[in-house]
Amino acid sequence: MCQRIGLIAGSGPFPLIFAEKARKKGYQVAAVGYHDETDSDLANAVDAMEILHLGQIRKLIKFFKRHQVSHAVMIGAIKKPGSIAAIRPDFKAIALYAGMRHNTHDDNVLRTFAKALEDEGIEMRSATFLLPELLAKEGCWTKRKPSRDEQVDMELGWKMAKAIGNLDIGQCVVVSNGTVMAVEAIDGTDSTIRRGAELADGNAVVVKVCKPLQDFRFDVPTVGTQTIRTMQASGATVLVVEAGKSLVLDASEMIRLADQCHISIIALSPSAH
Repeated sequence: MCQRIGLIAGSGPFPLIFAEKARKKGYQVAAVGYHDETDSDLANAVDAMEILHLGQIRKLIKFFKRHQVSHAVMIGAIKKPGSIAAIRPDFKAIALYAGMRHNTHDDNVLRTFAKALEDEGIEMRSATFLLPELLAKEGCWTKRKPSRDEQVDMELGWKMAKAIGNLDIGQCVVVSNGTVMAVEAIDGTDSTIRRGAELADGNAVVVKVCKPLQDFRFDVPTVGTQTIRTMQASGATVLVVEAGKSLVLDASEMIRLADQCHISIIALSPSAH
């Protein structure tokens, strides 16, 4: 019997990477994408696909059941809609939202959504269960190693990133010369890097870690070549990620580009802090 996996796909390259790797490992992939979010190329990398509007939970469940999906992953960013017209909640979505009372924080919304799928026999899983080879390996990956001053900023950045993660604000901070230049909020990692590096005027250290209470079913810290391109354009010089808890897309190309740009990439173990 062929293994099946459901894919709830947001924006960015990771849904496509996941689908291609899953199929190589013998899985049939049934994907749900969203209007103005999901890469259209994903349709060519999966066995079945349906494009929905945000809030169409009943259609999502019916699609997965039609394709005999009992396990699913959620990958990629979903931007908060700029207008109410972008959301088309069905009765299922309205009932779930009403049941959350006043706690409509993103994590609570996602956990409530996951519970609704599990009640229908569809278990939400972390994408890492199928792609352990993409998890960051401890050590310095690049030819260039951080300077002594950059190492001090790395230590500060790690502590600050864990602190904002504990408050469920974001995963990334930018530090320069002992000062926090930017903290990730709703704008995302790339915007945080640009903001922080501009204020730093060079020699900015970027630290991206998992939150202390990270739910890996929905939100795994992810870096890739785009991260390095943003750092290069902004003047950031060091990227720190958390070993074993961060996903790395296109690692070889990412390292090649970092070496070319004289950027250091380091994966640190949580046990070392």
